[in-house]
Amino acid sequence: MTTHETRRDVVQEPPSGAHRLPAPPQHSRAADRAAVRAFRPSRRVPAVVVATLLALLSLLVLAETISALAGRPLRLIPYDRMLAWAGSTLWSDPRVLVGAAVTTLLGLVLLAIALVPGRPRMVPVRSGDPDLIIGLRPRSVTRALAHAAEQVPGVRSARATLRGHTFAVTPTTCRRDVEGFGQDVRGAVLTRLAALDLVEPYRVSVNVREQR
Repeated sequence: MTTHETRRDVVQEPPSGAHRLPAPPQHSRAADRAAVRAFRPSRRVPAVVVATLLALLSLLVLAETISALAGRPLRLIPYDRMLAWAGSTLWSDPRVLVGAAVTTLLGLVLLAIALVPGRPRMVPVRSGDPDLIIGLRPRSVTRALAHAAEQVPGVRSARATLRGHTFAVTPTTCRRDVEGFGQDVRGAVLTRLAALDLVEPYRVSVNVREQR
């Protein structure tokens, strides 16, 4: 008589209250886009100024139109004299050219303000969840990178700043082999930057300063 024994693998559950290591955040394009949109710098002051000017101009034109239709024009805008001046003035008149140049320059300035991104208040960090938005203050990131640079042997002190999408790191050292030393600092900073897992790509520039 043969007895067949069946072996089963027993999975041991961790004891109650045991701490499990959190799973690393997964890369999600939707989550990255949500974080970038949430912390995108806004141009509130120029937008408020332009909107206020346009609203005042619209109210002024509306008041002039309604008063003219009612037979009692307010004439807050001297449009009669303006039309007479425009009809008797040539395009080559210096006043027309200066006015056109100022208007064009003002439009270009407003367009540049709208297109050029402002200084970010927060640096988005990957979370893997579109509903979970995580951001770090730029000062916190630069301090972390400066601390990483200071861990390199030979670094007396380090300073990091954010300029656009570039972290500029300036370590101070007494060493002579500045070229190889700069590569060590750059590697340490890049390792710390990768550990932060920022959403947007950033460049790292290292400018070693010799202390005498």
